[in-house]
Amino acid sequence: MKILHGAAEARATLLRRQPIGETELPPHIREKNAVLFGADLPVEQQVRRIIDDVRRDGDEALASYTRAFTGAALRSFEVSRDEVTAAAAEVDAGLLVALREAARHIRAYHELQREHSSRSFSRDGIGMQVRAVERVGMYVPTSPGAVYPSSVLMTAIPAKVAGVSELIMMSPAGPDGRVAPLKLAAAGIAGVDRVFCGGGAEGIAAMAYGTQTVPRVDKIVGPGNIFVTVAKREVFGAVGIDALYGPSETIVIADDAANPVLAAADLLAQAEHDELATPILLTTSDAMATAVGAEVERQLRLLEREDIARVSFEARGGAAVVASVAEAVELASEYAPEHLCLLVRDAATVAATVSNAGGIFVGDEAPESLGDYTAGPSHVMPTSGAARYASPLGVHDFLKVTSVVAVDAARLQEMGPAAAAIARAEGFTAHARSIELRLNGGE
Repeated sequence: MKILHGAAEARATLLRRQPIGETELPPHIREKNAVLFGADLPVEQQVRRIIDDVRRDGDEALASYTRAFTGAALRSFEVSRDEVTAAAAEVDAGLLVALREAARHIRAYHELQREHSSRSFSRDGIGMQVRAVERVGMYVPTSPGAVYPSSVLMTAIPAKVAGVSELIMMSPAGPDGRVAPLKLAAAGIAGVDRVFCGGGAEGIAAMAYGTQTVPRVDKIVGPGNIFVTVAKREVFGAVGIDALYGPSETIVIADDAANPVLAAADLLAQAEHDELATPILLTTSDAMATAVGAEVERQLRLLEREDIARVSFEARGGAAVVASVAEAVELASEYAPEHLCLLVRDAATVAATVSNAGGIFVGDEAPESLGDYTAGPSHVMPTSGAARYASPLGVHDFLKVTSVVAVDAARLQEMGPAAAAIARAEGFTAHARSIELRLNGGE
């Protein structure tokens, strides 16, 4: 693990971000897509081509791209309710218990969040009403060797707690043409209403514009690869989206009393996500940086996904030795990571000084991995610096506010003259007259 020194060097290297959409695709994907599109196109152009095709040709284009990218020849895209129900029988009974336990914690957290979310109100005839988005499409990704039933729970449960009436899940099919039974079992536990087979940009386009079999949704949520992220950006406006998610990222802040074994384990928990993950250690101690580096190397050999974790460390990971915990917090808040783990003395006090992070994991007993599964808050969190202005996926993402104006005659007399005066100053005579007619009894 590379070790840097000082805030300036950290900002210039480890903490320097690459804009969404500029991710370099692996050579094998570039070669495959060059054959499909007839040229080695930038990601944005590939995504626009896919969206245009799905928007024009519907199911035919969805089937064609599914076959090209996964090898699955689908005749139907919707997974039947019977298949979703039967999927539980294909999942280990102990794992089903764990999924239901996770769902219980996630639901309890978001029910509490719902209690504290915006509520309808009216005062003196002015107010708002809060309603759930009616039809939501959630995307659940797949990657080699990973299925992500936790992402089903973490995305679907906040939506159902919010009151979404129809929740549609879109997820890639395997070469056998099936969505993984583990995902379907999680969908059943979470209360997903309908499940469709479709991946990448074509799946996003199908939900955004609708096809002969996939209904058009009002909002699309959930993480995915670079093609999913760019596709969500392209369809925004035709539908709502929650956020644009990049690869997983974690900053661990460790002082000289931290346990290097735990610090390394927390970094590796993110490094194993994919080769584009970012695991960063900020520490006040040279000795700690060295010890964590040695632990990373030792623990890498214990992982099933060692090759993936090693690439992410070599490409984007490392440690920076800084002057103080306060400086480490300042750097972390500038970076605004998805996950921030505090392995420091008086971690709760330090947590209160953090300005920007998707999630803060406070002390040795609160590992980020617990947040990935059973702590309760959704693990769908802002990445790529979006924690400067965005929040983890929650009940609020599935609610919308409608302003309500229902004033009586007395309030109209109080508020109307100023409104009419401003309207006339802006040159909007009809605006002014619509108020003045009412003020003057319709004359």
